[in-house]
Amino acid sequence: MTKQPGRVPAAESDDPSADAASPSSRPLPAPGAAILALLALGWLTAMLWSTREATTSAAAGVTAISLSAFALPGVISAALVAGAAVALAAGNLLSRRYGDWATLRFAGAIGGGMLVGLAAALAINLTYFDTSTTNVIAGTTAAAAIIGGAVAGARSAPAVGAVVTAALGTLIFVVAFSRARDPLFDLFGAGDSQESVVNAAKWVSRTESLVAGLLAGLLAFGYLTWARRRALRHDPAAPALRWPAYLLAGAGPGLLLLLAEMIIRVGGRSLLDLASALSEADAVAQTSLGTSRVDNGIWVLFVGALTALIAFGRTLGPAHTDDEPDGSPEPVAARVDPEDDEASPAETFGTFDADPAKADPSR
Repeated sequence: MTKQPGRVPAAESDDPSADAASPSSRPLPAPGAAILALLALGWLTAMLWSTREATTSAAAGVTAISLSAFALPGVISAALVAGAAVALAAGNLLSRRYGDWATLRFAGAIGGGMLVGLAAALAINLTYFDTSTTNVIAGTTAAAAIIGGAVAGARSAPAVGAVVTAALGTLIFVVAFSRARDPLFDLFGAGDSQESVVNAAKWVSRTESLVAGLLAGLLAFGYLTWARRRALRHDPAAPALRWPAYLLAGAGPGLLLLLAEMIIRVGGRSLLDLASALSEADAVAQTSLGTSRVDNGIWVLFVGALTALIAFGRTLGPAHTDDEPDGSPEPVAARVDPEDDEASPAETFGTFDADPAKADPSR
């Protein structure tokens, strides 16, 4: 078989289609996308229900506005994650049926996000009291779901699935962590003075952000590892995800939290302004909560990215170079001592005989 100069064939195969695009070169799907979509929709429903119960049980007017402003971040974050999860499931379905077409996949992702947004907005308008804040909550929730669907239209479906999984786990953890706030306040020295309460609140917030970031990074790494194993079972030649995918997946929940904060400050500005105008205490509370949410998103971003990257690094083995042995036995010729190549005195003086009787008489 002749070889062209300057070309080193990757592999020789009798199959004429070996050089053609193989299925292993296609983007990997996101496993469990349908389950993620159901869980995210359930979480969004729970957030909408709890917000409705809080606002309807309160007195009409001032208290309802304040409670709506406090509940808005949870609803927007849940809508963002739900839109991304449903869009991811829709993208997997379209790719499985029509092949990997980037434009169709992105259109399906946008359509899935719009479907979630419209359903959430309709549920808010039908179940909430008809107040000045209802349309603000409905419109902002719909926008968050559509933006989440656009985010899920990225080509790397496993990375998006890892971000959705980690973000959903982070949101559930934040709500569950609220039960541990009072014991932690006592642990960090909250007393009767306002200064001790403020210091304890800072440490509680930092603890929450740190644990949430660790959880986000571990969930992202676990999901990508699971996706890799499933891909190898279906196709042993499936391409492996490199470290940027793990870095992005670990940082994704923090990025979604910061994106949700941007949506809240743009779409829900009128509601936040109404709540801040109620009293000076409400204005301080809204400013403090906004700053705390930004700090929490930054902490989750960096801690999650670092955790996922470290977890991925621990799975890597030592790198082998061309100069290093690969574990195969060394050739015998390579193990010969250089001094053994020198001729021995007996070989140099080949005519020398130890028997004096056969020696040359002239010596």
